[in-house]
Amino acid sequence: MIQVLIIEDDPMVAKFNGMYVDKVSGFELAGTADRVEAGWEILKNKKVDLILLDVYLANKNGLDLLVDVRKSNHSVDVIVVSSANDQGSIQTALRYGAVDYLIKPFDFERFQEALMRYKFRYIHLQKEGIQQKELDELFHQRNGNKERTEENLPKGITKETYIRVLRELHGLEGWFSTAALAEVTGISRVSLRKYLRFLEDCNILLNDVSYEGSGRPLHRYKLSQEGHDYVLSILQKTR
Repeated sequence: MIQVLIIEDDPMVAKFNGMYVDKVSGFELAGTADRVEAGWEILKNKKVDLILLDVYLANKNGLDLLVDVRKSNHSVDVIVVSSANDQGSIQTALRYGAVDYLIKPFDFERFQEALMRYKFRYIHLQKEGIQQKELDELFHQRNGNKERTEENLPKGITKETYIRVLRELHGLEGWFSTAALAEVTGISRVSLRKYLRFLEDCNILLNDVSYEGSGRPLHRYKLSQEGHDYVLSILQKTR
């Protein structure tokens, strides 16, 4: 599980962001802090992979923590979550390696996109001997994945079926299950899972996991905003 620390001085915002973290598969809340100093204490005593960092904190600029984290070579990543939309804050965040920047207010879908992109990066960087193609996907994830889905489909995914799946996805509203997509496409669930995993890796689909009474995980999917734009562009080309 990817361990997340929230540094946010508004208790209500911290609570809701914590609830958001718990809803995204593969992430777990390691703790919350309302001050930079309290955040450092958690970093010293717990495993933390990712910080959700506010900029405007009481008597402190949250970006100072980002700068200090980089200077200390601490192996933790940061997503800035703030109402700060000034050029200086954004440039500082980028220069010191923030992996994303969410401007308040934002919806859960955008929050989930940020975490899923981070998970994609996190998983790939655990590998030994990463290849150039994988690095290209990490560094050019937004555009590179779109080109790959359109022009260079992986083994086991055919262009005809891929377009068919995209066409049915375009007609689905909100969250859907593999079973629901299988019903409208006429494709078996086993075959569909390959397409769903691929689309999730490309940030076209969001994935939400809940647990039934039996304890079995139930996967639900939904087009991301990026996915909506991508599907429309592909369908327009194939009319």
